[in-house]
Amino acid sequence: MGVDIGDLVEPKTISLSSLSNKTLAIDSFNVIYQFLASIRQPDGTSLMDFKGNITSHLSGLFYRTARLLENGIRPVYVFDGKAPKFKQGTQEKRAKTKKDAEEKWKKALEEERYDDAKKYAQATSRLTQEMIEEAKELLNYMGVPVIQAKSEGEAQSAVMVQKGLAHAAASQDYDSLLFGAPILVRNLSISGKRKVPKKDKYILIEPEELNLSTSLKSIGITRDQLILIGILSGTDFNKGVTRVGAKTALKIVKEYPTFKKIEKYVKEKYNYEFEENIEEIIDFFINPPYLEVKKINFNPMKSSAIIKLLCKDHDFSEDRVTRTIENIEKMKKEVWGQSKLDKWF
Repeated sequence: MGVDIGDLVEPKTISLSSLSNKTLAIDSFNVIYQFLASIRQPDGTSLMDFKGNITSHLSGLFYRTARLLENGIRPVYVFDGKAPKFKQGTQEKRAKTKKDAEEKWKKALEEERYDDAKKYAQATSRLTQEMIEEAKELLNYMGVPVIQAKSEGEAQSAVMVQKGLAHAAASQDYDSLLFGAPILVRNLSISGKRKVPKKDKYILIEPEELNLSTSLKSIGITRDQLILIGILSGTDFNKGVTRVGAKTALKIVKEYPTFKKIEKYVKEKYNYEFEENIEEIIDFFINPPYLEVKKINFNPMKSSAIIKLLCKDHDFSEDRVTRTIENIEKMKKEVWGQSKLDKWF
């Protein structure tokens, strides 16, 4: 979810290879939810092992991370910490959406409408604490750094990029830009063709990069105004003004550059009053809590531990997992050479 400013910014299409030798701070919850939603059986049921444990998150995380490593990319996974109090409304809304989707999924299955069933099932994804711990365990075995944010993962990622610890923040949501990430990479865990909802049409999904400074300059606004656009159109922390999208919000912030003036305008124009403490939310975007990270360390893979977790505990194909591990190790030697390989760690 997050703020929707896609109509205002123009991303640059990139290739995974263009990110080789670069560190990316990845919004973990964002990508894991994508795996939970997309990696499903034809009737919408999650991918499971023989014991009935959901494994969609592990499958997506392992093979996607492997692909990143094979392309020479250094992924750092950032996990959400404690959500701010003003995110409660969004969390309650998401819970209701999941419950409604579950009911529609069950009905579609009963009526044997399997295409509809899979569509509704994707909206039911839940990330449990057990899944989170398993994901961290797998990443640790792969030698990939895990950062536990104090609060929002996107905020932590943005700060890490600002401090030069990573080249870019990676997330599907644009919130990273509001948090001040100089560079945002999208579609990192999505590739290939994707069907357009309710249409017999497919579009090609490729990785894309957004530069905050360039985007602000092209729109003709400051980052503070970008935050106000998010506030007007809605973020994870506030509802936004009814009937005001990103383009309308852009016009408003250019005419009324401060929140006080905007607040007065929307009350007169739209008969709308913000329910939340917006100034507190604005400050959260500008000065979010974050974990001070001094250095990011990559470690050698623990192949036997990976095989035990995925194959012995969760019934993954041992041949495929082993080949994937071998491909990663081969890439490291080919791209950096043995002397440079030490620098990876």
